[in-house]
Order: sequence, then C-alpha cells, then structure tokens
Amino acid sequence: MHSWDLSTGVDGPGTRFVAFLTGCPLRCLYCHNPDTWRMGDGKRTSADDMIAEAGKYSRFIAASGGGATVSGGEPLLQPVFTGELLHRMKHELGLHTALDTSGFLGSRASDALLRDTDLVLLDIKSWDPDTYRKVAGRTVEPTLAFARRLADLGQEVHVRFVLVPGLTDDPANIEGVAALAAGLGNVSRVDVLPFHQLGRSKWQALNMEFTLRDTPAPTAAQVAEAKRIFAAEGLDAV
Repeated sequence: MHSWDLSTGVDGPGTRFVAFLTGCPLRCLYCHNPDTWRMGDGKRTSADDMIAEAGKYSRFIAASGGGATVSGGEPLLQPVFTGELLHRMKHELGLHTALDTSGFLGSRASDALLRDTDLVLLDIKSWDPDTYRKVAGRTVEPTLAFARRLADLGQEVHVRFVLVPGLTDDPANIEGVAALAAGLGNVSRVDVLPFHQLGRSKWQALNMEFTLRDTPAPTAAQVAEAKRIFAAEGLDAV
C-alpha cells in the first residue's frame, strides 16, 4: 500500500474511501504520484487492515451516496489483493465499488474481480499508438483490449483523459479517443482532466527529471474544446 484517503468527486461518485496501491508498469510523463511506481516503496498491509479502516467510515460514505475505490499506482499489478478489497468492500461493507486503472494490465482482472466492481475508471491516455508510447512508455493495445472486454461485459465505465498542451491536445487525438469511447456503448461519462504541475515537487524530491516542467496548463478554451469534441460523439463530458 502507498496510502489511503477520503475524497469527494475525484475518484468516483460521492465521498469515497480510496486505497492507493504501489507499483505501476507505466511511466507517464505527467504522473503526479511517481512515488507509487515502485512496489518496494509501499508498506505491507493486509486486506483485513484496509477493510477495518474503511469500515470506520462506511456508514457516512454510504449515506453520502459514495463508495470505495481501489487506485494506485496500478491496482491490477496486485490483482489478488485488489480483488479481495473490492469483494469485501462491496459485500461486507455494502459500498459502491470502483477500480481506477490504466487498463494496461486488464488481462490480470478476473471475471470475479470485475463482478465485484460497480464502476471502472479507465484512464485512456491517447488513442494514437505513437502518442501513447510517448506519454506512457508503453503500447496502447492492452488498454484498448481491456476497454473492449468491459464493453462486452456491459461494465459501466468512466473514461479519464488528461489534456496536456503539446502532447495529447491534438484534435485528431481527442477525436480518436472520443470515437473509441462512444463506440464502446458502456461509457457513461468522460472526465477531461487539465494537466497541472502539482506533482512536479515529487519528481524533484525523487531526483527525477520532470520533462513537462515548462508545459502550461491548458486554457479554459482548450478544455472547453476538448469537452465539445467528446460531446459531439454523444458523450457526457465534464
């Protein structure tokens, strides 16, 4: 485990208990939690301990229409632990469950894990293979395959798309992600997330070069245009 937190409106609907796991196979240029990349930087934690912690807030969370989210890092790097958390959060605590993932390790998600997941927050960094590799250092195909699998299962999905000027903001790239999401038939919402510099200090603390240090946040007009492109495909973009 890296940490846990209570958040509202960021990691799924309502107020949520969010468990952040360590370990991630991607190396996204804009990652705001590079301290979650290495498994060895986390703390060994049992599912019992996490469920006990979440249970302290479950009645308040349920009353607010929220739930519990397993995030990272990449939670599917630890699929057994992630599956245990989702199962017990749903069936023992009675909470709405969400899985926050890049989808790159989607093949590790068992059908049972997905049955215990009410919502998948799917981070699609780019539709274009070259751009995806530039952003994340990996290939996009595993994420696309996972997205298609979720569609076949009828799993509710919120797509997350980070808008980075000069990197992911090409209209053709946004249009590609929008067409993909609309074609799946199970995407109920798209979160357009403006790039920010808030994670830069973590990169510096880890003595890592933050190559986007001179990249500005997108303007309000750029964010609005991205949302318009998604909305033109019939998607609810926020």
